[in-house]
This record gives sequence, structure tokens and C-alpha cells, in this order.
Amino acid sequence: MNDLIIIGGGPAGLTAAIYAIRKRINVMLISKDLGGKTNYRLSLPWIEDYQVIRGLEFISKFRNELEYLEYARDLDSVEQVTLKEKIFTTKTKSGKEYQAKAVIVASGTRQVRLNVPGEKEFTMKGLCYSAMSYAQLFIDKRAIVVGNDELALRSAGELATVASHVTLIFNGNGQLKTDIGQKLVKAKNVTILENYTVVEVKGDIYARSVIVTDPAGKQQEIKSDGTFVEMALTPNTKMLGDLVKLDERGRIIVDNASRTSQPGVFAAGDVTNTFAEQVLVAIGEGAKAALSAYDYLLPSL
Repeated sequence: MNDLIIIGGGPAGLTAAIYAIRKRINVMLISKDLGGKTNYRLSLPWIEDYQVIRGLEFISKFRNELEYLEYARDLDSVEQVTLKEKIFTTKTKSGKEYQAKAVIVASGTRQVRLNVPGEKEFTMKGLCYSAMSYAQLFIDKRAIVVGNDELALRSAGELATVASHVTLIFNGNGQLKTDIGQKLVKAKNVTILENYTVVEVKGDIYARSVIVTDPAGKQQEIKSDGTFVEMALTPNTKMLGDLVKLDERGRIIVDNASRTSQPGVFAAGDVTNTFAEQVLVAIGEGAKAALSAYDYLLPSL
């Protein structure tokens, strides 16, 4: 039996695993890959890697160490986590079972996608899912934001502070009446296409435009230097059932020590109700979760 199981191999999970190993905890990390979203980098014709704060140097180091320590990882997906007599059992997609005294959930989120022609082809080639990470690169550029809730409004608002023009393709429900919505309505460099639908992403090496239909069904092409799909993020929490409390968006509720409502279960990264979905934030949250789990486990180590 393990002392600790970590679910997820993104920035938070990798950091937690390395901290746990340093603390001599008998740990098993279960994830379908190592690196998570850091395996994907937005490519744009005018940027260089040094212009983006990625945290990849840390993550690459941690990933390389876990790749070497085969006994501490299993490249698989977690299907279910159950609790019986203070022991957590984790079942994987391949049918394996691991038991542990504590669990760190760092399973991240899934992006809601457009599911239109061209999206897959141009993902991370002029089209991506995080304006928060890349807005600073769009000084004097044209950008498109596609979304249906506050995330899209916030993203368009951030881009509008630096971009020459932002086109917001928005299908919200009265949210343009909010403060950020009204800011965008009044902004001279923002065009809002309400209730339009994206039907295709077009480009060459990079995404260069999107095809949309208006409420009457008429099509038009909108060109840009980059497109951001800012729809809902779906936390990967299905495997937990009702083991821990979730917020209204389905994210795991944690306190300032990464503890969940269930003793022995900790959580870190995008899957939690943390402030921002950023690599450097997830690294810090992963370290905190590991240290908190260590304190929980210490009496039994």
C-alpha cells in the first residue's frame, strides 16, 4: 500500500510528486501523461519563447525525474476513488487498483471546444484556449474571442487593453449588462457579435480567420492575428463521486492548505476553486498540497 496517491500529471501533480519523493513518502502518481497542458504551446508568427512566462523549466525537470522513477508513476487514467476504513482505493481505466492513506487530486480541467472544421488543425497554431496566458503578446494585433460566459468577457476585456481590435463572438444570457460587459460595449476597439455562431476556422500554417453565421443564417469571414476559444472549463472530478464538496462550477473546494472537505484528500491546480488557471500558480498549489499531505501522514510514517 502507498502512503500517497497523486491523480494528475500536470504542473500541480508533478510538483506534488517531486515534493513527496523529497519527503521520502511512498507515492504513486497516476496520469495519462506527464506535463498536462504544458505539453501544448501557442505558436504565433511574431513571438519567441522568451516572451512568455511558462514555468516549463521547472515542469520539464520534474517530468524528467518522474520518467526516470518508474516505480512512482503509472501512465493510466483514474476511473474511481473510494474510501473505506480510512484507506483510499483508486481504480484505473486498465483495471488496476492502488490503495493509499491519502490522495492529492490534481486532475485539471477539460476545455469546452467548438467542434468545428479547422479547430483541431489550428489548435495552438494561432488558436488557443487561454487569453490570460497570451494576451500580452497581442499589442497592436487583431484578436477574436469566442465564448458564452464571464470567462469570454474577461478575456476580451484583457485583450482590449493591448490589441488594436477585438471581435467578441458572444452567446451569453444578459451578461453584457454586467460591468465588464458594459466596458466592452462602450470600447471603441471592440466589436460584439451577439448570438453569432462559429462554423469553421481557416488559415494556412496558422489560424487566420473564422467563418460565422449571424442569427439569420448569413455567413461572413472575420480575419484576425489570433483566436481564443473561451468557453467553460470542465473540472475532471467525475472519479470522486460525492467524496468531496464541489463549488457551483464543479471545482473542488479547498482551504488555504489545499485540504478538501474529506480528511486525507487534498487538491491542487485547475481542478480546484483557485483564483487563476496558470502554470506558475499550479506549481505553487502542488507544492502546498504535498506539504499539507505530509503533515497529515506524518504520524503514520
